[in-house]
Amino acid sequence: MTKSQYASFTAFRDAFRSKVAGWSSYAARLQPLQKAASQKDTPDYPLETAVVYNRALDDVTLHDDIRLIVIGDNPGKDEQLAENNRYLVGQSGKIAEGFFRKNQELGVDFRKNVIILNKTPVHTAKTNHLRVLQKSDEEIARLILDSQLWMAEHTAVLHQALAYRAETQLWLVGYAELKGKGVFLPYRDALREAYGRKKAWDSVFVYQHFSMNRFSIDLKEFCRKHENMTLTEALEQLGRVHRNEIFGK
Repeated sequence: MTKSQYASFTAFRDAFRSKVAGWSSYAARLQPLQKAASQKDTPDYPLETAVVYNRALDDVTLHDDIRLIVIGDNPGKDEQLAENNRYLVGQSGKIAEGFFRKNQELGVDFRKNVIILNKTPVHTAKTNHLRVLQKSDEEIARLILDSQLWMAEHTAVLHQALAYRAETQLWLVGYAELKGKGVFLPYRDALREAYGRKKAWDSVFVYQHFSMNRFSIDLKEFCRKHENMTLTEALEQLGRVHRNEIFGK
């Protein structure tokens, strides 16, 4: 990163850490709701962090080559453990890490060249549990909404700073909840508005989530239909197709 890009990153990181500290004041109110939502379809697990800051951001240095910003959904069971407090460290993260390790021509180390963020830092065992939280408590519903809006707006600013005179892309993974009556519609709309007509929007791509290997299955099917494309070309074309599906042309 350049010094100005790193300054933009550290400003984002510090502001994000501060916001999570503020949102964590809802922990006592959140945790019973998070626990109740999980009991319907999730084995019991230790609930340790209600609102999760990604500590991996603290490891990023001026000398790091940031190639991607990857946006997941929200912190799950592994991410919220106090020993972790890092994003995409569960099964989905291992799949993502394996994809880039297998395809070294992309020049991306998932743990060194990627900034990982979420659409909200509010933890649930499964993403669809956020709806349970929203329906259970009006104030928590406002928290989930406000956190989505903040993440979208500030992530867009960060990406624009990193993409300036660089090739840093933003991958929005997990598009199921970005359409229809999805829980992340506020994030979707705020993100699009934050870019406006800025050129950085051209390097925003949308994909299936890494979970359940959906990302790779979708990409493999696309590559089968477009055999003449390189992997890089296929990724960009597929990312644009899904971006148009979610945001329109």
